[in-house]
Amino acid sequence: MAIDSVVVRQRVEDLDAAVPFYEKLTGATAARFAFAGVTLASVGPFLLFAGPDDAAQRVAGVAATLAVADLDLAVEEAEAGGAEVVVPVQPTPNGHRAVLRHPHGGVFEYVGP
Repeated sequence: MAIDSVVVRQRVEDLDAAVPFYEKLTGATAARFAFAGVTLASVGPFLLFAGPDDAAQRVAGVAATLAVADLDLAVEEAEAGGAEVVVPVQPTPNGHRAVLRHPHGGVFEYVGP
């Protein structure tokens, strides 16, 4: 398994106010979407999110998003190494995702086609 990129998650109070800063910082245009009760903006290596506490806490509980070329293989290899599947592979607005708890406690979202 190879991790193609890592996306840093950042909760913000006001997504509309935060996006311009990150667009200027990264030189990227934000892609906005909604998922699991929160509104999100993907801007370069950042995933900004805002929403009610109960929904935002579910998103905030994941340390980072790891993009992989083969999601099923990545999940299989992580499990073989001792990771626990918290959320199995499922479709999202941007592809597919799974959430795994690594053997040392970190919780990560894996995304891929």
